[in-house]
Amino acid sequence: MPVLVESLRPRRRWRTVRRLALHRSFNLGFAIMLALVLGALLAPLLSGSDPMAMHVRLRLRGPSAAFPFGTDMFGRDVLARVLYGARLSLWIGLATAALSGAFGALIGVVAAQFRILEGLLMRCMDALMAFPAILLAIGVSAALGPETGSVIAALTVAYIPRTARIVRASALVVRELEYVEAARVAGAGAARIILRHILPNCVGPLLVQVSFVFAYAILAEATLSFIGIGPPPPAPSWGNIVAEGRDYAVDAWWIMLFPGIAISLATLAMNLLGDGLRDVLDPRLKVEG
Repeated sequence: MPVLVESLRPRRRWRTVRRLALHRSFNLGFAIMLALVLGALLAPLLSGSDPMAMHVRLRLRGPSAAFPFGTDMFGRDVLARVLYGARLSLWIGLATAALSGAFGALIGVVAAQFRILEGLLMRCMDALMAFPAILLAIGVSAALGPETGSVIAALTVAYIPRTARIVRASALVVRELEYVEAARVAGAGAARIILRHILPNCVGPLLVQVSFVFAYAILAEATLSFIGIGPPPPAPSWGNIVAEGRDYAVDAWWIMLFPGIAISLATLAMNLLGDGLRDVLDPRLKVEG
């Protein structure tokens, strides 16, 4: 029987990949995110200018052939700043999603497996969830200071409770399945049961949640930057660029418009990816896009 189960796993993986490849929302989100990532990686080739270089004589120039996204109040190329800013904004989103996913999964499976710790861990998560995520992130970021690492830490703390509760809910169901009970009766230790049986069966809901956290983190970074506690300037991020252009929203609308579009596209892409993952990985849904 174990040999048969092992032989079925590659087929299931291939079937999942095939369903994702045929899912329209997933493909659209993947295409948008791929374009943003390529834009960030190829920023020196696509912009051809230094995002930090100031040319005061060219300040507040509108979009043109020379400057497709215009220039800002210091004469810096907005296109270059948006492309280079994608590196920092996407990194904050990725790091937040990865850390909140890792710590949330750990807390969730431990709470589900060890009932003696469940009450303590979940009450701590409930206490954190009592605060709106953005307010919690503002408080932590303000306490740690306006640094990139502080923003990532603040957003991670804000989104761990939601991830932990989702993983715990899935783990509680898996823990009661017959093959897990059989492994427990056979003498498997708690660590083996968690790593081999419970955690792999929580990957689907975890991936969906992580994709949404990625989108939330990009929006939250823009919010923190707008109120002055995000990644410190002059290093460009989408949130910083929007914050810098708020005093010129009427006369130089392009400073805020283009990074705002980038934020919207990244958020849309991750939500489409999350919807596609949910449709394919949730066995209760039979949506093919």
